[in-house]
This record gives sequence, C-alpha cells and structure tokens, in this order.
Amino acid sequence: MDTEQVRERYRIEREKRLRGDGLAQFKELKGDYAAFDIDPYVEPGFEREPVIEETDAVIVGAGFGGMLTAVNLQRKGIENFRIVEKGGDFGGTWYWNRYPGCMCDVESYTYMPLLEETGYMPTEKYASAPEIFAHCQRIGRHFDLYPHALFQTEIADATWDDDTDRWTVTTSRGDQLRTRFFITAGGILHKAKLPGIPGIEDFAGTAFHTSRWDYGFTGGSPTEPMDQLKGKRVGIIGTGATAIQAVPQLARAGAEVFVFQRTPSAVGVRNNGPTDEDWYATLEPGWQDERMRNFTQAVTGEQPDIDLVGDGWTDVLWVNTQMGETDEERAELEQVDFEVMERLRQRVSATVKDPATAEQLKPWYGKHCKRVCFHDDYLPSFNEPNVHLVDTDGRGVQQITEHAVVVDGDEYPVDLLIFASGFEVTTSLIQRLGFDPVGRDGLALSERWADGAHTLHGILTAEFPNLMVISTVQAGFGTNFVHFLSESSSHVARLVATCMEQGVASIEATAEAEDEWLMTLFGVAMAMAPYSASCTPGYYNGEGQVTDAGARNVTYPGSLLHYVEFLHEWMDAGDFPGAHVVYRE
Repeated sequence: MDTEQVRERYRIEREKRLRGDGLAQFKELKGDYAAFDIDPYVEPGFEREPVIEETDAVIVGAGFGGMLTAVNLQRKGIENFRIVEKGGDFGGTWYWNRYPGCMCDVESYTYMPLLEETGYMPTEKYASAPEIFAHCQRIGRHFDLYPHALFQTEIADATWDDDTDRWTVTTSRGDQLRTRFFITAGGILHKAKLPGIPGIEDFAGTAFHTSRWDYGFTGGSPTEPMDQLKGKRVGIIGTGATAIQAVPQLARAGAEVFVFQRTPSAVGVRNNGPTDEDWYATLEPGWQDERMRNFTQAVTGEQPDIDLVGDGWTDVLWVNTQMGETDEERAELEQVDFEVMERLRQRVSATVKDPATAEQLKPWYGKHCKRVCFHDDYLPSFNEPNVHLVDTDGRGVQQITEHAVVVDGDEYPVDLLIFASGFEVTTSLIQRLGFDPVGRDGLALSERWADGAHTLHGILTAEFPNLMVISTVQAGFGTNFVHFLSESSSHVARLVATCMEQGVASIEATAEAEDEWLMTLFGVAMAMAPYSASCTPGYYNGEGQVTDAGARNVTYPGSLLHYVEFLHEWMDAGDFPGAHVVYRE
C-alpha cells in the first residue's frame, strides 16, 4: 500500500470507532456494578480500631508510587507518615492484577524498583505478576513500611484547616489523621472500568473484571492451570494488553473461547527468558538508575550511544514519529511509522493460519496511538480450534443477554464472561481518587478543576496548600511508568523535606504559575496534536473525545527526561518560583 492508501485506511478505521459518548461509554464499579469491585483477595469481615493521630505526611496509595514516596521520605529522615490503601496489601496494580498469564511488559530490570536496595534479582527478563507482587511485599518488609500502612481503607474526606496549617483526613474505618502534607499517589492503573454494554447487569452466568479474577470459578491460580474451565464456554471482551496475556491461558483451559474485539492490538515479539545470573553479578552500583534512563532515551527518540535493553520497545519506539518540525521531517517520520506498523501487521499474516482471521487481527493506526503489546502466544492462540475471534468491525459488543453476548444480531452463548476492559486512565483525578479534597475556604478540588486541572508541574495547585499530587495529569509519563514514579516521588519527598527544614507552614502554586505551566504543556503538545487527532480512539486520546477539561488534563507530551529537568531546575532555584509560600513565625 502506498502512503495515501495507508492514510485512508487509518481514517476509515478511526471513523468506525468514533463515539459521541467518549469516556462516558465506560461504567464505574459502583451502584448496579458494585459487585464487580469486591476484593476477592481478602477475607470478608475485616475490622480494626480507628487510628487517631498527628503525622507529617499522609500518602494515598500503596502501589509503586506510594511506596517510593514513603522510601524517599525515609531517605530524608522523615518517618512520621501514614499510607492509606484500599487493597489488602502493598502492590497497587500488582495487588489487583492476578489474572492468569499476567506479566510486566517492560523488562524487569528497569521496571521493578529498588532492586539494588533490596538485593533482589528478577528470575526473568519480563517478570510474572506474582513475582512483582512478591517484590512489592519485599519492599514493604525491607523498608519497614507495614507499620505505616492502613490497608482495606479508603479516604472518606480530606479538608485543609488554615488556622492550624493541617489537613484533616478521615477514612472509611473511622480514622482521623491530622497531617502537614497530603500526598496523593493513587496511581493510574487501579480503578477498574466496565464497558457500558446494554444488558451487562442481566447476565446470569459468572462474570468478573480481570482485576478481580475469580479462581473459585475457574480453578487454578496465577501459577496453576484453570482446571475447572473444562467443558466451559468462555467469553472475553477486550483485546488490549490484558487480553493479550490472558487469552492464551484461557485457550488451554476452556472448551470454547470467544474473543470479542473492537480494535486489534499491535503485537510484537516478546522473547522472554531467564535472567543470566553471571551477567547480573557484574552490574555495578547505580546500574538500575542508568538503565532506566537509557531505556527512556531509547524509546523517546534520543537514541543513546548504547541500547542497554535492546528489546521490542526499543525496536518499535526508537524514534518519536510525532515530533517532526518541518513537512519534510514529518513525511520521513510518517514513513518510519508506517513501516513499523506494517512489520507488525505482517507478523499477523505469518502467524495466524486463517487469512480472514489474520486480516481482522491487523492494527490500522499509528504506532503511538495505542500502547504496543508484546507476546509470543497470543496470535498463535487463534490457530487453536477452540478459540474464536468475534470481530465487531469497530462497533463493539451490541448487547449482553442472560446467557449470551450479542454481536451484529448473532448470539454467542457463554458460561463465563470476562471483562478485559482495563483501568481508568484519563478520567478526572477526583473520580479516580474516589474523594474530593477540600482546600482553603471550603473550596472543593472538583470546583477548582471544573474546567480541567490547574497545577504547577502537575504537583502543586492553588488554594490547596500542602497538597502534592503524583499523577500523569499535567505531569510526566513514559513507557516505563516506574521511571516516572521514581522521579516524581523523589521530587515530592525532597519538597516535603525542604519545607520542613525551612519552617514552611504551607506551600501551593500561584494561579499565574499554573497558567504558565499550561502554556508550556500546550507548546509541546502542538507538535503532537495532528498525530493524536488522526488516531483511532483509545485511552491515549480520551477515546477520541475533545473537551476543554481533557485539553487541560494533558500529560506532558515530551520526553520524561525533559519533564524531570523542569522539576530539578525548580527545586534548585531555591526560592520555590511560582509558589505561594507561608513561613511559620
């Protein structure tokens, strides 16, 4: 296909999938859907006495973001903090994601944090979810974080008191925590979402979201075969990074597996393997930070002298094809993008035996439109006689009945229905946190951010003193999300420690600095806007829905390393430029 033909195919496939409801097409796990949010990994009936105390910091979230924040506070000599977490243990995403076949899609050596500090060597280049969850627990033990944690607990309310320069945080367990600094590290991959398919609540069989996997029904465990699916018809809705890993496991266990697809994923070679212990033993102190930085450089087009990781990511994303400055550059980069995606489409043809199924599995969009997946068993699964691709031609599932999934008028009876529909990523921060902080003079964050986010670096916000946010909203991002969390949590801990050392009673952004930061974000985003506008809908572009709030909630669109430079320059300035600071007398 020539360039014009590819562009036209991309346009056609995009327009098939455009919907007027955007993010509203998904349902929150509450109300009629609350049953999908029950934690299957804890014993019911947990009770404890409320905690009433004064702390220096309260951290919301016990995933990597919350844990890294706690560890960085400890490095600054701050030990008086609390961690509040909905789940029953450390882990965040890796607490919830226990579905069969789940593993990290970024290599373990750059993704799993604090390997040097804990002395742990990952067993594989791409570690499995159980191994990552166990590492989260290892971090909790190594840094003695468990005594600080309040698990199975949610924030009910958080209110700033100007008279005492404190946040009062109350929880679902009756806790009352008064704290100088309130740090939200709620993450982007913890709040599950469901597709708003008519009749979803009418299904009479067993149904669950992949982050609430019911091994009581399927049998097995994350490390054992699902022996109770013999003779069962299984349907799975979604073909993103989760389904890519779960479908091969279901194919080995179920009598029939129906994979309902709206948009196919681009699937490259994974090529996982055991860690070379001899190589690992040669690594010098500081190797992990260097490797994180090298990987980020490689996948954002900065092309380091040596590619330390050398995997599918650095092969596919080695040049950022969104960032051409001239028409000639953009044309050249567009051609690179086309060639990479064509290579991934040809892999489908070379792997899937049935030509019609292979065509339906081919991705027709740019390589930066959706997160590329890597797996060696997903595509071959469609060569198995018990696995059926049900392609919806971009429209999605039409309806769910008491016993079946309906696509284009055809019913597909299933005993088990699995929603591989992912987590909320680009919804409002307040919605994802599950509570609405109240700042100065009773102003709720939802009111201040009614038209979208207002922040300095995505971390400080005016009218909300001593609130520090670790999130992708107006902040950085990267293929290796843990690199972002490492840098962001380090910055927040440094800011807290500096404020405590200098006797700062409160710190917040000024409205002027927030506007300047937004202009910085928009200035970088302008180069990427045409590319994003041409993309098929997905969580990268807010499901293709353009709103004022969505525009303000933009993630820093340049390299994570460039974003980090902003943070370092701001802290190194020494006088908190763009912040309103009140010192204690």
